[in-house]
Amino acid sequence: MRKGLLLITASVALASSLTACGSDDGSSGSGGEQPKIGVILPDSKSSARWETADRKYLSEAFKAAGVDYDIQNAQGDKQQFQTIADQMITNGVNVLVIVNLDSGTGKAVLDKAKAQGVATIDYDRLTLGGSAQYYVSFDNTQVGTLQGEGLSKCLSDMKAKKPIIATLNGSPTDNNATLFADGYNGVLDPKYKSGEYVKGPDQSVPDWDNAQAGTIFEQMLTSEPEVGGVLAANDGLGNAAIAVLRKQNRNGEVPVTGQDATVQGLQNILAGDQCMTVYKAVKKEADATAKLAISLAKGEKGETNATVEDPEGKREVAAVLETPVAIYKENVKDVVDDGFVSKDELCTGKYAALCAEAGIK
Repeated sequence: MRKGLLLITASVALASSLTACGSDDGSSGSGGEQPKIGVILPDSKSSARWETADRKYLSEAFKAAGVDYDIQNAQGDKQQFQTIADQMITNGVNVLVIVNLDSGTGKAVLDKAKAQGVATIDYDRLTLGGSAQYYVSFDNTQVGTLQGEGLSKCLSDMKAKKPIIATLNGSPTDNNATLFADGYNGVLDPKYKSGEYVKGPDQSVPDWDNAQAGTIFEQMLTSEPEVGGVLAANDGLGNAAIAVLRKQNRNGEVPVTGQDATVQGLQNILAGDQCMTVYKAVKKEADATAKLAISLAKGEKGETNATVEDPEGKREVAAVLETPVAIYKENVKDVVDDGFVSKDELCTGKYAALCAEAGIK
């Protein structure tokens, strides 16, 4: 996987986030020159978060501010992504927020918006070579570092001896996947070099597709049956690996990482089938994005706390970066307490007793 660069410099502290309330239709009910914000989400397939968390938190923040907004999901379709952008620009958005499907499509949309005088924000994923004025995300290299450290912790707890590590990287078209890999490879590569771990199969999963991840991991196990640890770049890829391990009655014996603190991922952790996940408090990311978008729509300058380097565009992008958190069985409760997932959805069926053991009330 190609290396990505993420250079972070401290800047202005981010002001307090917006709270949430408001109507359901995305309209404030007044016209004229009022700010209007468009948001394009990428899909529902790669992660449940886009519809269950991001849409919800962005909508609530825009409603609380009383601004018109339009949130649509491209459902993984690049042509649809561009069509949605064209419609939003035609309908008069002042600010366009995108989560790109790939940098090529994202760049085309951002450049068109810029040409029409529309302010732009890259949300969660940086568009390489793009023209977004701002970027809001998490420290994605740190996400990967937490994954690498998490896998190492779980292997150490198991007293594993020279484990063979299989790696399921994210999509090669997603710059975040590059940054995640920078982080976890920074932890794992020295262990491969020293002989503490053995580097096993390492492959990217196109479009973060979980079905493809399962097929890829089955092939990995065929070529290397003694895999002793799996660095999976998110919970969906991790669950695909766990499903394959379960067929061989090896689930729980082979530590698997994840990301996004999905209900499925947290349940896998409670059951002992997944080693850890990385919790990214999406509400903080969404609230920071909404605050920035509203400022831009009103013709004001947005507040940031960092800059990131776009290595293809050879430019620095003003950014707001939030801090990710590693989640293990002992602190799954923190994700519930934070309101990211509810006890009702997490602690169903056989997981009720596991939740009680984990102190989730």
